[in-house]
Amino acid sequence: MTEELTELATEAYVVGFPLVFDLEQVVRFTREGIGEVPPTPYNTFGHARRLAGPESTFVSINNDTVYSIAQVDLGVGPVRLSVPEAGDRYYVLQFVDAWTNNFAYVGSRATGGGAGEFLLLPPDHEPGDADPAIPAIRFPTRVATIVGRWAVDGEDDLPAVHALQDALALTPVRQTFAPPEGVPPVPEGGGEALDFFEKLRVWSQAFPPAERDRAALESYAPLGLLSPYTLAEQPQGVREALETGYALGKEALESALHSAIALTDHWQVNLHVFDYNLDFFEVGAIDAPEWKLLDPRTRYAHRAAAALGGLWGNHAYEAAYLTTYEDATGEPLTGDHAYRLRLSPTPPVGAFWSLTMYDLPHYYLVANPIGRYSIGDRTRGLVYDDDGGLTITMSATRPTDQKEAANWLPAPEGPFRPLLRLYEPGDDVLDGSWAVPAIERVG
Repeated sequence: MTEELTELATEAYVVGFPLVFDLEQVVRFTREGIGEVPPTPYNTFGHARRLAGPESTFVSINNDTVYSIAQVDLGVGPVRLSVPEAGDRYYVLQFVDAWTNNFAYVGSRATGGGAGEFLLLPPDHEPGDADPAIPAIRFPTRVATIVGRWAVDGEDDLPAVHALQDALALTPVRQTFAPPEGVPPVPEGGGEALDFFEKLRVWSQAFPPAERDRAALESYAPLGLLSPYTLAEQPQGVREALETGYALGKEALESALHSAIALTDHWQVNLHVFDYNLDFFEVGAIDAPEWKLLDPRTRYAHRAAAALGGLWGNHAYEAAYLTTYEDATGEPLTGDHAYRLRLSPTPPVGAFWSLTMYDLPHYYLVANPIGRYSIGDRTRGLVYDDDGGLTITMSATRPTDQKEAANWLPAPEGPFRPLLRLYEPGDDVLDGSWAVPAIERVG
């Protein structure tokens, strides 16, 4: 029986990880802020006023855009979202529910650059009780995150972006003096494993998943995860199974993050990493078979790995993410060596592209003497090759060659992971016609 409970707890960890990891960040955001975005209450946008740097300790945070983030709690009823005229500037407001489903998009690709209004509706909102003149976006869970990204073309461009941020607004339709309930508090102190599963117990009941996923949660009843009582009150055998299952699940998840995705020239080119949402498609979200992961055997592990490696990442039709841990010979990338990446042609995109450097195991931006955390088609001072391609040097020390120094992406002294982002990727990216070459070790 103990072995069966341990196996069940291992599975529960993987299935429940996205919910717990996401809501931990939601709570963190309201209390401490994230990166350059200050702590912000529910139903209010918090804004980063400068691009992220190494002090922005968030998984795989980007250095291309400034963020406008809101934790939305529709327990207060419908909320009106107002967006300003953005013109040709790239921006996106990505909607992520508590289980990390990307369920709606507002912005350049999805709705255009014009000003507009949208009505955000809670899961239990009655049909027909909304203004038909305003596009509606129904939330799968009471609490969800809006992750806004505004393209910034250098420091001089920030005032214009700040004006757009300030024009972004959330307005509750109903007036109430009661504050949003937010994420239910969960007492800690039972240790890392039991604290995790206690959050899963409380939060999975507060934020039910899609109907198709409820059977999985119900199967964890023997672990006490459906109980109204704390896990501290469960029998010792259950608590021991949770402890062991937590360790096994965590190990399996971290291993899956590195190995589950097939490699193309040593790059993880998974254009479907966020395609686990099968049920919720609102404004701007594409409801089509090619953007759905239908295999129930792998979908939960895929979702958990996506959360761990890139929480709040976009679907590939909005922004494609390509990442690697190794060079052309299959050896791990490390600051002990120098590397070269030649992009010819450069990535085909409708908006822009960038290559960002992250350390391991945290996936944080890397401090360096020139303050460059990413390099791309908007980076000033790059020296292009005669054929229009671009050769990028990655190393922990600054190159002595003038061209290599101009195209230098600083790396940490230890292991690292570059991530290539393609905003509004072209058809050549999505159909595999264009591919990023392997990174070559040169020193």
